[in-house]
Amino acid sequence: MSLQTSPDAGSSRALEKVTAAHKREELRAGVRDCRSRGLYQAAKWASEQLAGLPAIDHTEKQSTFRGQGAREEDSDALLLARTLFDAKEYRRAAAVLKNVSGNASLFLRLYSLYLAGERRKEDERKELAGPLGRADVRNGQLDELEMTLHEECTKMQETMHPDGFLFYLYGCVLADRERKDEARKILLEACSAYPCNWSAWQALQSLSAPDAQSGIPLPQHWMRDFFLASLCLDLQHNEEALGRLQKLQQAFPESDWVMNQAATAQYNLRNFDEAQALFEELRRRDPDRLEGMDTYSNILYVKEQYVELSHLAHRAANSEKYRPETCCIIGNYYSLRGHHEKAVTYFRRALKLNPQYLSAWTLMGHEYVEMKSPPAAIEAYRRAVDLNPRDYRAWYGLGQTYELLNMPNYALYYFRRATQLRPSDARMWCAMGQCHEHEQLGQLEAAIRCYHRAVDHNDREGIAVHKLAKLYKQLADTERAAHFYMLHLKRLDEEQSQGQDVAEALEFLATYNKDIGVYDEAEALTARLMDFGGPYRDAAKSLMREIRTARYAKSGMTGMLGL
Repeated sequence: MSLQTSPDAGSSRALEKVTAAHKREELRAGVRDCRSRGLYQAAKWASEQLAGLPAIDHTEKQSTFRGQGAREEDSDALLLARTLFDAKEYRRAAAVLKNVSGNASLFLRLYSLYLAGERRKEDERKELAGPLGRADVRNGQLDELEMTLHEECTKMQETMHPDGFLFYLYGCVLADRERKDEARKILLEACSAYPCNWSAWQALQSLSAPDAQSGIPLPQHWMRDFFLASLCLDLQHNEEALGRLQKLQQAFPESDWVMNQAATAQYNLRNFDEAQALFEELRRRDPDRLEGMDTYSNILYVKEQYVELSHLAHRAANSEKYRPETCCIIGNYYSLRGHHEKAVTYFRRALKLNPQYLSAWTLMGHEYVEMKSPPAAIEAYRRAVDLNPRDYRAWYGLGQTYELLNMPNYALYYFRRATQLRPSDARMWCAMGQCHEHEQLGQLEAAIRCYHRAVDHNDREGIAVHKLAKLYKQLADTERAAHFYMLHLKRLDEEQSQGQDVAEALEFLATYNKDIGVYDEAEALTARLMDFGGPYRDAAKSLMREIRTARYAKSGMTGMLGL
């Protein structure tokens, strides 16, 4: 079962036909309904999109849409339960609602039990295995929740009056029990019944197949456009994601979520300057914003912008010191300064605040690699792929760690997983190629195929071209080796490099041109090689003598033949 991810005319028309006034009323209802049920992240998301709509046009006809929250009078028990829920006293909240009727009350009671089970599960995990452990612990409330939700949702399906929130919770329970096909069907019903619950769309996204092309029909609602943009980003279809986000930006011109997603897509494409500009615009709009700033800190880290990263870390700490994003930003700062133990401390702190924080697990794995602690790095990366099997960075990190352990077969497996997720990323193909080259494997033809794929996908660092030149030289395929050495030398000249790689390319190309009788080119290359000291200078002198001897011999032979 898969989802349609390609752009379609129906989706675009759905977005265009619905008025801004109708979207505004749906989102307002979404904020109220999600907030009243304790779905605060969904309420926050709906609020942000509400603020992202154009200014109100008072001449436009207003919608009469009303959300599900308007259908049910709030009882005193429900008000008490919400208060207890907000205080994170989940079991007490559930107990208060035990005999209260109504879908909103039922949802809050069951959701409270679910969260109580999740909290106990995390406590047991820590007790059994510590902060990095992988104890096999499950939510003890799932059996009771599944039984109740199955009964309620079946009744609703029979009466054709589904409650989107109860279906959402049922889908989450089924997903936790690894019944993914059933969960997808139920979550689709949840999204159809109540489209403005973003949490339901996110849960559906987490279950979508990596090769999603066409299959289950999504609801014909403008919210599907947000979902498809987010799904494309999650599946690393970044160019398509940018196209969808551009269309969304026309309808939601002030949406920070849309801009944040676009910045993330540019980051995934390694367009760091474009991504940085978008993140800086987000900070200009909202200086205390933390969402997405961990990714922004990754960009500053890659670009080695110490001052900017320091300013970001200070601003985040002054804004909200104990947010996972803040800890991640500070961890990146210490990592850039080479203080890897301090970086690990902050990544651990982020995970203590949110054990499901994917970036912290991956970044902590990187730090353990720097600290030469492969077992800890492997454990951190595995926790990351447990949380999100589509996180190519964690798979890539596992490959690098096993490569350090001199275990190329294991490394190759993990690099292959990363390549499946990022087939257009040259770094993944280069990593696979290096594994195939390893002396334990010696699979040179396979390595060559990988490096060719890297070249096809814009190998920015030039690693693949150099590797191909050396491998073809090793296989005595001098014509192909010369082709790639020429490409390699051209790149090095553009970078004004004067290192050993330049000398290596000059020596090979000079010898090759001498052997095929192109003496002028051979002499020019050898003259350049003379500028290098040591053995390269000696090799250049020897080559020059050979070239002149060969040239003289050729001219003598020509004279003898009377040509």
